[in-house]
Amino acid sequence: MPSDNCARRTVLLTASGAVAAAAGLGGAGAAAAQVPWSAGSELPQLKAPANAADCHHHIYDSRFPIAPQAVLKPAEATVAEYRLLQQRLGTTRNVAVQPSTYGTDNRCLLDALGQFGPAARGIAVVDTSVTDAELHRLQAAGVRGIRFNLAQGGTTTIDMVDPLAKRVADLGWHIQVNAPADQILGARDLWNRLPCPVVFDHLAHMREPDETHDPAFAVVSDLLQKGKAWVKLSGAYQETKVGPPSYADRTRVAQAYVREAPERLVWASDWPHPTEKPDAKPDDAILFDLLLAWAPDEATRMRILVANPEQLYGFG
Repeated sequence: MPSDNCARRTVLLTASGAVAAAAGLGGAGAAAAQVPWSAGSELPQLKAPANAADCHHHIYDSRFPIAPQAVLKPAEATVAEYRLLQQRLGTTRNVAVQPSTYGTDNRCLLDALGQFGPAARGIAVVDTSVTDAELHRLQAAGVRGIRFNLAQGGTTTIDMVDPLAKRVADLGWHIQVNAPADQILGARDLWNRLPCPVVFDHLAHMREPDETHDPAFAVVSDLLQKGKAWVKLSGAYQETKVGPPSYADRTRVAQAYVREAPERLVWASDWPHPTEKPDAKPDDAILFDLLLAWAPDEATRMRILVANPEQLYGFG
């Protein structure tokens, strides 16, 4: 990260300071913590409530083979390292998401879920060849959904969404979609007819310059209002033109989602931020503190961090 990151963080904390003080938040007196694949070492100002969940992160482990078609091939990011992030942020529940790096080989995910224990859930990647026995094995391990990474492509395709959604609906699962906004818009009929919820990654990748007037935003908003979709408040750094610490352009769309359907939102770190270069990782404390601006009301933050994940992933 740039050398003026501390100054940038000061700007963010100044902007959110009144909110934090009013809510009785802040970890200013606590020890700093350096986490692999995360810039900075300060603790967030936002004090995580009990049972707060990080609903999207990845684990990478060299013991497991990389898929031949993989585009992203990050270095190791282990369960032990992720636990350092939990200590820094104060979250205690987590959702490990199968990365595109491993294709449909979910062994790394299952190994991680075994290490994490009952406070974790998983999102797997499968194709139409998956057996019912394998789906039940994944469920027993803590998996609660399947992911379609349409932004990276390769392992799964949009043609697989409909048939696989029908199969996982009986398990009470959902499908998770990482796709550019134009693809979300083009598949609006698909999302509406699915027999299970669809969860859109990373603010649904709404586009500049005015994300809330993007036609795809209307599609996602309609699905939220119908109770057919969820959105992950994550990946602020992925489409930003403003950048840290404010991520003001991402704040606009995040606040719009909070106004539309706070009961259909979850927060996520996206650690270890595989789309970002190793020397340009975001500061996860800043990303967590964005919730002070995105959802200034404490009750709404509690819903996003605790109650909504309990409903979507079956925590508790």
